[in-house]
Amino acid sequence: MSDIPSPLQCQIVVWHVNPGDTVRAGDVLVIVEAMKMEHEVRAPHAGRVCECFFAAGETAAEGDILLRVEALAPGAQAAAGVPEPVAAPALPSGASRPDLQRVVDRHAFTFDTSRPEAMAKRHALGLRMARENIADLCDDGSFLEYGALAVAAQSTRRSADDLVRNTPADGMVTGIGSINGRLFGAGKARAVVMSYDATVLAGTQGKRNHQKTDRMLGIALANKLPVVLFAEGGGGRPGDVDVPTVAGLFVPTFASFARLNGQVPVVGVVAGRCFAGNAALLGCCDVVIATRGSNIGMGGPAMVEGGGLGVYTPEQIGPSPVQFTNGVIDLLVDDEEQAVLAACRYLSFFQGRVKDWLAPDPAALRHVVPENRLRAYDTRQAMAGLVDQGSLLELRSGFGLGIHTALARIEGRAIGLLVNNPLHLGGAIDADAADKAARFMQLCNAHGLPLVSLIDTPGFMVGPEIEEQAQVRHVSRMFIAAAHLRVPFAAIVLRKGYGLGAMAMAAGGFHEPMLMAAWPTGEFGGMGLEGYVRLGFRKELEAVPEGPQRDALFAQLVQARYDMGSAINMAATLEIDAVIDPAHSRDWLVGALESAAQRSALPHVPAIDAW
Repeated sequence: MSDIPSPLQCQIVVWHVNPGDTVRAGDVLVIVEAMKMEHEVRAPHAGRVCECFFAAGETAAEGDILLRVEALAPGAQAAAGVPEPVAAPALPSGASRPDLQRVVDRHAFTFDTSRPEAMAKRHALGLRMARENIADLCDDGSFLEYGALAVAAQSTRRSADDLVRNTPADGMVTGIGSINGRLFGAGKARAVVMSYDATVLAGTQGKRNHQKTDRMLGIALANKLPVVLFAEGGGGRPGDVDVPTVAGLFVPTFASFARLNGQVPVVGVVAGRCFAGNAALLGCCDVVIATRGSNIGMGGPAMVEGGGLGVYTPEQIGPSPVQFTNGVIDLLVDDEEQAVLAACRYLSFFQGRVKDWLAPDPAALRHVVPENRLRAYDTRQAMAGLVDQGSLLELRSGFGLGIHTALARIEGRAIGLLVNNPLHLGGAIDADAADKAARFMQLCNAHGLPLVSLIDTPGFMVGPEIEEQAQVRHVSRMFIAAAHLRVPFAAIVLRKGYGLGAMAMAAGGFHEPMLMAAWPTGEFGGMGLEGYVRLGFRKELEAVPEGPQRDALFAQLVQARYDMGSAINMAATLEIDAVIDPAHSRDWLVGALESAAQRSALPHVPAIDAW
């Protein structure tokens, strides 16, 4: 005989058995209710119900005996008419509960295939759907979409069916996925991914997609996840009337997005048109990747015309050739496929060290700098010869041509490269090059990448015209950025190391870097040798008749200064650390950066200028 107690204080809802009934183990005996939730009381074993102590509607305390069941011996069960337990029938393959089916059906409207006309129109433009880009960016099956069931806040002017069918996800696909997981493992590869959907209300910023964006930005900041934003779209949306606002200028999205600066890598990708609010978010990104057919501007044609500034087509506003040469675009690519690949490559530099790498032929570096000290050459050859094969990713190559900035790896470790370009202004640093270099130092500093500087510069650019460009302020940004570095810094002078420009390329002075070395071709001075001689020895030169005699004296004085400022003499006076065989440059850099690796832990998070 077994007494069945009440599991909790409850009210009897309905009895499933009566005295005299036979039951199997696990059969439901009675349904009780507590706190608006129903609970099943089941038979602990097979037997016969002897007595029920409460009626439906009555209240029982926890532990009260609800009923008594007489256990039956196994042989007696069949005689008493107790049936054998029957296995629950299996659901047919693919069958779904009604509640689950409603969710499945609702999600179907978010699929690209549910809008074949929009997809066909998009593809006819040579562009991809938002989810196609995300699928290409993220590792297979890794993307978890947040807010997929959102629709535009326009229920007072459109039907529910219309909103579900035509405003899926409110024009903004957001979620978390794994990028480069094959290289670094899923844990290190997680990132927040957000894409405006240009096929939904022109990719405009709606009330709910702002909410979705804010939610994802909070997750990214709290969990230190990189962010990739596909920013195509037309800015704010005026038609979302469900949420009453006047101007809507309290939206936190822009402040929240900017707050990621220096905290996590933020990548912006653009194909097509990106105007107004979408462009404002893009401008906050660490790096901007854009296709050749893109247009980027703080106002689209309607806003320009509304401001009385003329009538223009979208293609006339901020075309990619303009935005690439003025520095807005960091990486210019042919199409979205290349843009996604570039985003993956860029992020990989901030995800860890790679195990597999190939070193270039080190001997090739011995021939990069011409023996003729006046001959121009391409320092990109030095960049390629120093870093792991295939790892070089140059940024902002259309702007600030006097300095190359690039991400790369040496023995699998990510670094930033800062390199003078003698093919532009002889390597002199102008305002644009200084801006480019200063921001790049901030970028590497914020995300913990060591910096390697390859120096070949006659100094800062001078002259009346250059000073009209606020040269004094622009070039000084390099000193300020370098003074705030918390990452290892190593420098090698390839040829010219003159004046303040060379000091700026060496983090502010030749004893600031962890390593300050020179190739045998290095030459040094407070200013260019020829200018130094013309200014410092003007009387001696003017004392000699013009012509071959003066030219010979000039050459003699220049050679004397060259000998004095040679790399060997600089090392002998300890102004630099070493003169090295170019073929040994990688070894020197590896040793220096490994020795300083502990400095990569940043005590604070510095900002990265938008410019």
